Amino acid sequence: MTMALEIDANFGDRKPELLAYLRSRTTELLADVTRKYGTTQFKKRASALNKTLGRERENLESVLNQTAANDQWSTEELLRSRLMLMHCVNVTMLESRNEVWPYEYMAFSRRIGELWEPFVTTCFDLPVSDNVKLFIPPLFDDVRSRLTTEVRDFIANLNLPDEDKTTLLEYYDQVWQLVTSGEIKLELDLHFLKDGIRHIVDCKSGFGSNEKGNTNRLLLVASIYKNIEPEDYRCMLFVRSAEDENNHYLQTLKNSDLWEVYCGEETYPKVLEFSGFDLGGWIVDNIDWPNDIDCSCFKYLTDQDLVKYLIW
Repeated sequence: MTMALEIDANFGDRKPELLAYLRSRTTELLADVTRKYGTTQFKKRASALNKTLGRERENLESVLNQTAANDQWSTEELLRSRLMLMHCVNVTMLESRNEVWPYEYMAFSRRIGELWEPFVTTCFDLPVSDNVKLFIPPLFDDVRSRLTTEVRDFIANLNLPDEDKTTLLEYYDQVWQLVTSGEIKLELDLHFLKDGIRHIVDCKSGFGSNEKGNTNRLLLVASIYKNIEPEDYRCMLFVRSAEDENNHYLQTLKNSDLWEVYCGEETYPKVLEFSGFDLGGWIVDNIDWPNDIDCSCFKYLTDQDLVKYLIW
């Protein structure tokens, strides 16, 4: 039987109790998943288990948010509780996934990126600073439409023969066809307004050998924000791993004059500067992977040289 879990303003300080609850819940969920898929369909079991644990987190977050509103918690009390819930769900997700389907390095590195990014963005969902506001990023179709109208109007007013104007417009349309041959999405991980400046943030666990396509996309997106959009934008890249652990793709972005790049421990002072919350200090005080995660799971990650991804 799963134990009851008390929700109050001290929820963020009760990691052992929360881990015990979630592990007990995971045992129940794993039994249900195994009855449905058996023991041989490990990929389906792992996927189903992650989804059910995700729903468990969402349910607990709903209770946290409602209780915080009813009992008038401070923003920081709710944020600390949300971060603790996130961490404990991550621990049980990693343990159960590794039990059902042991991690290899590509899957683990990708998963850590998925888990780390919300720690950063949640600080802006619930900012301690009162002058931080999220905003909705523009649609590329709107940017293209506005720019196309401006350029066509400009060409129409040039002192040139109509034939030359038509040729210019044809070349212009050809350029757009090249640019839009693939889908362009201007939405990244985080968009917030502070001190009149719109900040665009992309969060990455690290840059490996498969990042060429993503690097080119980030260069294009930042170019659009910097050179085409009329608002004042600041593009920043937050990277979990230290700079020397990343490859040349990171250096390409850093040297582009389009992105401000912050790696490893450089990231957290920026989160504090903009959101008002000391995420780096919270991680030091609350995340202890060797002791938080199950011993057998941690041994496996150590033996497979995967523990380096748990350096947050």
